[in-house]
Amino acid sequence: MIGEIDPGSRQMFLANVMVYVDPGQQDEGQIRVAAGIAETFHASIIGVCASPIDPPLVVDGVVIEQTTEEELKRKQADLAAKAEWFSKIARGGRHEVQWRSALESPTTFLAEQARAADLVVFRRRKIESDRFHYLDSAEAVVRMGRPTLSVPEGVTKLSGDRIVVGWKDTREARLAIRDALPFLTRASKVTVAEICTSDEQDVAARRLRDVAGYLERHGVNCQFEVRVHAAEPDGDYLIRLAEREGADLIVTGGYGHSRLGEWIFGGMTRSLLQQAPICLMMSH
Repeated sequence: MIGEIDPGSRQMFLANVMVYVDPGQQDEGQIRVAAGIAETFHASIIGVCASPIDPPLVVDGVVIEQTTEEELKRKQADLAAKAEWFSKIARGGRHEVQWRSALESPTTFLAEQARAADLVVFRRRKIESDRFHYLDSAEAVVRMGRPTLSVPEGVTKLSGDRIVVGWKDTREARLAIRDALPFLTRASKVTVAEICTSDEQDVAARRLRDVAGYLERHGVNCQFEVRVHAAEPDGDYLIRLAEREGADLIVTGGYGHSRLGEWIFGGMTRSLLQQAPICLMMSH
């Protein structure tokens, strides 16, 4: 696990780790990861779960309720059962365990509850076309105002001993570096990489020296490298770099734009979310 806290060190802390739990999920991956982080930082872990109520239909001027009283009771019972399931997984250490649930839109509810979190953890899954009943992680990342840690299926722990940072000289990357400091200061090795055009290599190297200097003043053991754009997608390069370095965490800014009310991630961010076999920490 991530290195233990030295009370006399300059390392930074997390106080509250929030994790989203889908009402129907059976796998424990992201909960185990969140519980491990909470234990390392002596933080509380807050489970969040939401199940929406279908809005009424209006047919020929007649309002028809889609959700019956029996269905409401079933949803409430499912949330109560999920709370008990979560508690059994999350307990067992020195950290405090909390639970919050509601009959509400998952994305809206998580975005609101994120006010109580230093870090929000969620399970990475294929994008659901049904964004009403399931968490829209892209929209949540934009609305929460908190760093997020997405955990791929099959991953149940985060070492954080070696970390790769994807750097661009942007607001999002600066936020990501700052938000990730609690993890970066505990890693034995951090590799910061910038991918640029061939005529930008010297400028990119100067930028990375600044970033490395900033991190070193926070006690981070880091190195940096400049990569020229190639046929290989940028996201694929960061994944390969993480594999080469033995890293199980990639830190990067969350890049994208809104189109017709839907948040569309940029190419590198989308590639990492779809293909990275390790945890991904993003800030927007």
